Amino acid sequence: MGRELTKPKPLEPEVLPRAPEWVDKLAWLMDRSIPIGRWSIGLDGIIGLVPGLGDFVGVLIAGLIVAAGVRARLPRSAIARMVANVAVDGVIGSVPFLGDIFDMTFKANTRNVEIYREALRGGRSRSKDSLFVTGVILAFLALLAIPIVVLVLILQRLMH
Repeated sequence: MGRELTKPKPLEPEVLPRAPEWVDKLAWLMDRSIPIGRWSIGLDGIIGLVPGLGDFVGVLIAGLIVAAGVRARLPRSAIARMVANVAVDGVIGSVPFLGDIFDMTFKANTRNVEIYREALRGGRSRSKDSLFVTGVILAFLALLAIPIVVLVLILQRLMH
């Protein structure tokens, strides 16, 4: 009797790779650990209130979750999406007052843990992640172009 070829069984949920527990705890601490009525904020929103240094520290801490994704060998598109979330949080969060409100609502760490989990399960759309990252890059380039265009227009006015 020869060996019977059988179809491989899909991985059971118990054997799927999981995100390290500290990643979930860090995201909770930074994004949702302080209940305020129906909402919750985390230390990221509080740390972000410190001018100059707060958002930088928040980005460094968020980078730990991204680094865990790199160590877990998540797809590059998922890592790029996670980096884009941190960049958006850091750049917009650095705007006085409105950035602080954004910081408390965007919850980049929680989003990145969701991306981490979906990527481990193979449930991330690489094309959607790549499209999102491309959009973020184009938006940042547009924001950088605005002061350059204004400066050129001012210089043209001054020279005529």
